[in-house]
Amino acid sequence: MTDTTIEGTVLQGHEFDPVEGRVVVEDGEIVAVEAAPTHSDRIVLPAFVNAHTHIGDSIAKEAGEGLSLAELVAPPDGLKHRLLRAASREEKVDAMERSLRFMEAAGTATCIEFREGGVEGVAAIEEAARGLGIDPVVLGRETTDAMERADGFGASGAGDADFSAERNATARADKLFGIHAGEVTAGDINPALDLDPDFLVHMVHAESLHLERVADSEIPVVVCPRSNLVTDVGVAPIAELAERTTVALGTDNVFLNSPSMFREMEFAAKLADVTARDVLRMATVHGADIAGLNCGLVAEGRDADLLVLDGDSDNLAGAENVVRAVVRRAGVGDVESVVLSGSE
Repeated sequence: MTDTTIEGTVLQGHEFDPVEGRVVVEDGEIVAVEAAPTHSDRIVLPAFVNAHTHIGDSIAKEAGEGLSLAELVAPPDGLKHRLLRAASREEKVDAMERSLRFMEAAGTATCIEFREGGVEGVAAIEEAARGLGIDPVVLGRETTDAMERADGFGASGAGDADFSAERNATARADKLFGIHAGEVTAGDINPALDLDPDFLVHMVHAESLHLERVADSEIPVVVCPRSNLVTDVGVAPIAELAERTTVALGTDNVFLNSPSMFREMEFAAKLADVTARDVLRMATVHGADIAGLNCGLVAEGRDADLLVLDGDSDNLAGAENVVRAVVRRAGVGDVESVVLSGSE
């Protein structure tokens, strides 16, 4: 990655305060954020962290119309699992690569991927990401061998199996352990919390007791509101969760939703009683914090994973509130460039 200086309105720090100035990048690191007069209409913000994906499902976009969540994704015979078994390795790698390329072009630096297929599944997404700037955080599934090859383990849900062995293995290896919880019912939330995971996914059916436990344990939660809408399981209490713990955004299954964090931000912002700054944190630094990454903010010492928007696009020109416009209005068509620290 070459050294560079990017001028424009910089959404800096944890509060995303808009500052006219420039970001100075050296060797993939932000070395300075300087206030200075510019003549640029660019908007500079951190690249996104998509905190929950199933990229393998890229082989069957918009499949399964009218099916229930269990019919769509429940192992071993849900539609996605049948389609994954039927697809060749080449087909799966190609489909994942195309989704990853789209995500990178749409401003995503990384995603936290729950990767089916054991060790082979982990190897397949590694191949799909080779040569790209986006660098997925891959959580293996199904076997502890997959966890050892990957960055951790992604569990389907405490109602599906006893994941204590996998949780212990990730703890010993100092790797991530995430688990779906409360997507369809509240029944698997307490068992998931008992595993002391690094993060929970969904929490649509969180009740008062669960919210108290989340607050006490400070276990982060990844919410996927568009996915929950499509599968008709309900709406996560985003504002209530955000009052108690770190909340991040994910786009979930690619065959249900485009992996666009712009769309996820807009939907979450208009659905939940939270501020635009709250939502932008959910789409950037909170996901980075969950994954233990040094991106997600425009600040000195952070990795230079940056998204540059055209603030004079037909869509964004004249915005009175830049942060609100980025969260509720911006889209892929407004992207001028994406700067990723992992790019060659």
